[in-house]
Amino acid sequence: MRRRTVLTTAVLAVVAAPGTARAADPGPSVTARGTTLLDARAIYFVSYDGLVNNNSFQKNGLLTYRGYQYAAWYTAARNAVVARRALGATTWSAVTLAHTLKSDDSHNVISMGVSKTDGRLHLTMDSHSDGFFYVRSVAGLLDNPATTAWSSSVFGAVQTSLDGLALTSQFTYPQFIATPEGRLQLSYRAGISGNGRNALAEYDGSSWRALGEWSGSTGTYTSAHGSSTARNMYLHGIDYDVNGRLHAFFTWREQSNAVMCSGGGITNHDTGYVYSTDRGRTWRNDAGTVVGTTGTADTVSVTDSGLVVDPLDPDHSLMNQESQATDSAGRPHAIISYVPGRFGQCTTAYVADRVANGRAFHVRKNAAGGWQKTEIPVPLSSSQRTRLVLDRYDNAYAVLPYGRIAAASKGSGYTDWRLLYDGSGLNAFGEVVVDEWRVRADNVLSFLYQEKSTGTTPSPLRVADFALPA
Repeated sequence: MRRRTVLTTAVLAVVAAPGTARAADPGPSVTARGTTLLDARAIYFVSYDGLVNNNSFQKNGLLTYRGYQYAAWYTAARNAVVARRALGATTWSAVTLAHTLKSDDSHNVISMGVSKTDGRLHLTMDSHSDGFFYVRSVAGLLDNPATTAWSSSVFGAVQTSLDGLALTSQFTYPQFIATPEGRLQLSYRAGISGNGRNALAEYDGSSWRALGEWSGSTGTYTSAHGSSTARNMYLHGIDYDVNGRLHAFFTWREQSNAVMCSGGGITNHDTGYVYSTDRGRTWRNDAGTVVGTTGTADTVSVTDSGLVVDPLDPDHSLMNQESQATDSAGRPHAIISYVPGRFGQCTTAYVADRVANGRAFHVRKNAAGGWQKTEIPVPLSSSQRTRLVLDRYDNAYAVLPYGRIAAASKGSGYTDWRLLYDGSGLNAFGEVVVDEWRVRADNVLSFLYQEKSTGTTPSPLRVADFALPA
């Protein structure tokens, strides 16, 4: 039997214990600074309920480094493009890369990463359970952007390996992570939905090497309805905190539909959590027990104890790959979403049920070391994902579908969630891509979004900026 950690749940009518924020710390607020245009005619097609230019699980489709912001997307002509601007500038300078999007699949996102040891920008593109495309800039490009030329000549050739390192022929969900000492890691899934493994590669400033797989797909999971013997772990993120600990929230997706009450649902179940204190070489459950070693046969498994921090069966349309963050004390936070039991115990139409009754929840570790969960009292009205941001005072912001922003204060113990911005005027399609780095750089919440369109008619791609409490 898997050991489950029980969360303390707070709906907004319930007052939780107060937080530890100082009385002088301000609560959450957002002040709109306007939007800038990336592309008046970005490629538009709906696939898996999302868009290829703004799937919120991208890490990173938008990032800030040394006073400049970078964005990547596909144009109406299917060209991969990367652009930059000085922070505060209203115009972007774009460079077209030597790659065109190969298929109308919203999973085939562009992700960017920064190797601080040599000042390079790295990009992976265009993969969904198949081969990937990789390109990197010249060394030093990001270190002195104001005096460094910005043109296609600063990017190398597009490759189908990491400078000769072959990873897998079934590659999906690239996420770049900068280590505390400035190395660059690449998280990805090997395999397919319902039968895949998470893996890591690492760049030390001169070359890439594979660290190996760290989550497993085998073992038996049994629900009230049936069993499954294969699955994959979907990450809500993978992030280093201020103390150098690597955190990962996740949910499992089972391969067999036998675990569901209805074939119209989705086999995602449980919110789990693991962490690493050695740069992803070994993984521990919440109690500190090692449950997996990267690159070995002992990977994190659905049968390992102590992984689940919020138990949920596969009958509630739980979203995969939502979001996470760590606060100033290194404590992990996540956003999850599903159809709560008060709307029924069996979702029969995944998208329709989430649109009608889906709700997002804030899950976090408190100062006492326990887990707490609070419902965000804003209906999703969407099947899509929400992004989590923490400001310098550890106030929490949930960037909901359509660019709406809800927030809660640390001082309240995160019980005072309310809507701060309703997305009026954005005409955003659904999910947004948040610049995680910019919040730390200049206290601005910045996100990329694409305007709604129909069919395959291209639409504007923009970046919206909001000042957070000073």
